[in-house]
Amino acid sequence: MAVAGAQSRVPWASKAEESRGRLHPEPDMGSRSAFRRDADRIIHSTAFRRLAYKTQVFSYHEGDHYRTRLTHTLEVVQVARSIARALGLDEDLSEALALAHDLGHPPFAHAGERVLDACMAAYGGFDHNAQSLRVVTRLENRYPDFDGLNLSWETLEGIVKHNGPLAGPKAEPLAHAIEVHAEKQDLWLWSWPSAEAQVAAIADDIAYDVHDLDDGLRAGLFGIEEFAGLPLVGAIIAGVRARWPDLDRPRVIHEIGRQMITVLIEDVVGETRARIAQARPDSADAVRHLGAAMVGFSPRVAEAERAIKSFLFPRMYRHPRVMEEMDAAGEVVRDLFRRYMEDTGALPEEWRASVAGRTEDARARRIADFIAGQTDRYALAEHQRLFDTTAELR
Repeated sequence: MAVAGAQSRVPWASKAEESRGRLHPEPDMGSRSAFRRDADRIIHSTAFRRLAYKTQVFSYHEGDHYRTRLTHTLEVVQVARSIARALGLDEDLSEALALAHDLGHPPFAHAGERVLDACMAAYGGFDHNAQSLRVVTRLENRYPDFDGLNLSWETLEGIVKHNGPLAGPKAEPLAHAIEVHAEKQDLWLWSWPSAEAQVAAIADDIAYDVHDLDDGLRAGLFGIEEFAGLPLVGAIIAGVRARWPDLDRPRVIHEIGRQMITVLIEDVVGETRARIAQARPDSADAVRHLGAAMVGFSPRVAEAERAIKSFLFPRMYRHPRVMEEMDAAGEVVRDLFRRYMEDTGALPEEWRASVAGRTEDARARRIADFIAGQTDRYALAEHQRLFDTTAELR
């Protein structure tokens, strides 16, 4: 099934001209839609630039060819736009959501998040998705009339709940940043998000499944034969070898990844079209009221995708080499949080002023903001400035 080529927008697509607007009203800009402006504002943000030196799996010390949080984000954007185009959705909104989805990630990947969440346990916890909302609504200070980027309702909604509803009988307590923002703006936390947000979420899965296999192979954490028995991937490997029996290893690795992306995108497009045909939504809000995700993998490919994650978890994310480095990185985050809490004079002047006179809870939240915004190398430099010894992440 081919997925190339743009389609006209379908009735269930989000439409910038029908946007619920921005928290702080702004005049329209005829040359760019509301969603295009959102994507552009994110690209120009400080938080987006910092992603270049934030870990995906391997820290920047490991080499120039491994994914960073920034290159991961750009790969998510590519996949999201491809799916959105094939389904006739708004590509700019899917792009904006893909660009923003990791803005709240602290340094050192999920290890940094786990430690920061533990440090913040007594103060409302820490969640990178909620922090992304905090970044775009409060922490970016670029405009004279408001804090944040003043993104459209649809973009904020997608950032907050791209993985599904956040309110309801079985919902977990809201993360701090989301709870605070909900007092200012109703983002329909009880509903599913737009189709474009669902596309960005599944594009994230596709991107990191493929590029983590690629990075793991290049790092020597496992070999091609070790996952040749996985469903879907095994068939791709067999096909590549049958067609190009003498192909060198780097090209084999690239071709496996390329074909995986194609197969996964085509499956999402086909499965989503089948769900649309059954549910027959007639508007973007109808998608929000469906009661289940409209965008997704077919059952067969969903099972294969889970097998990829199950393969990667022990062999990559819990590989001793990765764990040793991330444990050391986690200690850097823990040390910094404790030091800043005990001695606010250790903070840079701007941040020191921002915590002056605040309650302990508010001070902790601002310190978490400061640490979450740090790149890997800035966090290490701060640790070296404040402590006698700092782990070498190599």
